Amino acid sequence: MALTLYDTMARKKRVFEPADPARVTFYACGPTVYNFAHIGNARAFVVFDLLYRMLRRCYGADHVVYARNITDIDDKIIKAARETGEPITAITEKYTKLFHDDMEALGALSPVMEPTATGHIAKMIAMIEALIGKGAAYEGDGHVLFAVDKYTDYGKLSGAQRDEMIAGARVEVAPYKKDPADFILWKPSSDDEPGWASPWGRGRPGWHLECSVMIESKLGRTIDIHGGGQDLRFPHHENEIAQSACAHDGAPLARYWVHNGFLRMGTDKMSKSLGNVVLAHDLLADWSGEAIRWALLSAHYRQPLEWTDDLLRQSKRQLDRFYRLLEEIEFSASEEAAPDSVVAALEDDLNTPEAFAALHALRDSAGQTEGEARTEAIRKMASAGRLMGFFSARPQDWFKGAAGDGPSVEEIDALLIERAEARAAKDFARSDQIRDDLAAQGIIIEDGSEGATWRRS
Repeated sequence: MALTLYDTMARKKRVFEPADPARVTFYACGPTVYNFAHIGNARAFVVFDLLYRMLRRCYGADHVVYARNITDIDDKIIKAARETGEPITAITEKYTKLFHDDMEALGALSPVMEPTATGHIAKMIAMIEALIGKGAAYEGDGHVLFAVDKYTDYGKLSGAQRDEMIAGARVEVAPYKKDPADFILWKPSSDDEPGWASPWGRGRPGWHLECSVMIESKLGRTIDIHGGGQDLRFPHHENEIAQSACAHDGAPLARYWVHNGFLRMGTDKMSKSLGNVVLAHDLLADWSGEAIRWALLSAHYRQPLEWTDDLLRQSKRQLDRFYRLLEEIEFSASEEAAPDSVVAALEDDLNTPEAFAALHALRDSAGQTEGEARTEAIRKMASAGRLMGFFSARPQDWFKGAAGDGPSVEEIDALLIERAEARAAKDFARSDQIRDDLAAQGIIIEDGSEGATWRRS
């Protein structure tokens, strides 16, 4: 079966056929680095990591060029600098590193390229000049704006009607606009704001322009896949499409558009305005990255995902059952060919619920066999999980888990040393007390011929 993806522009699933199988180009909108990524952001990055893994499997790791940008100039960053008194570069460097740490913990592979907005200012100015020269942009009160009426297919991706566009919360009505739907390509900067010299005065780029320029610079005028959250379809992706097409004589920006669904907290979409944001960084303090990743992939990526503590607990329990079997084979981080059942599910528009069902079937099959057949079945199960970004931990480390509200690894290890010393001194009362105290905190001690080991229950 060939890889199929739901193309938002076509509004249907399409067999994926890259323009050049030797250089498959894929771009996903990355973070604006002024704060931690919330778990809704993380869903997009985990979904696109899974797509990246599938593309690598289909075309070879050396033939897939995945770019995920860093927005390091933005009004939110400027606001954070004012509120904290920190330099902008200190803020962006800090949160870029923290973002990388969180993504690594969630099992996301590093992209091939990670362009920054500030690294492409000259090319942004050049694209604006090209758009003005083609009559698709104009100056107004120190700003440069894109004239939406110059692109007749505006709104095709999202299906938004003109009245909806103008009424949308993310469309600014301003006196310097010829049309309320026109959007900013360049804005003036005050003396206390970052800015760059340009033909229209000292200023900085608009957010939408950044992605178009970074895509052209790193991947080409028309890429194979553009990904992002459902909330980016309008206005961000509509604006990208319009400015790129007008700058490039009608060439499409992407051949496939892939969008993931919202993450919900109860009945509400997670959003900063509602105050119901959960940070991935905070979750990682209490839960393993794999459990969070499992939870994020538990629903089909295009569907809403209800985020609850119970979902995390269920995800952890399911992974525990897999790791119990993985204890029986020698640990290996190498990737092997995954079984067809899991591959077929993922080739069908990243159908993770079906892939999880196939993974459970592999586990059940392995549990019903013995000897070499059992070992081989567990290996197949392991290769299937690794394709999806799981089973990266050694089983003994997995069962030690994250501390949460319990004792730390260091505290437990120190108590085990004290317990061993008590046993050697035949102080069995103290030895039993340590065991019972740890058991009350969810720590199970398992005595073996080579000494005691432990795991969290």
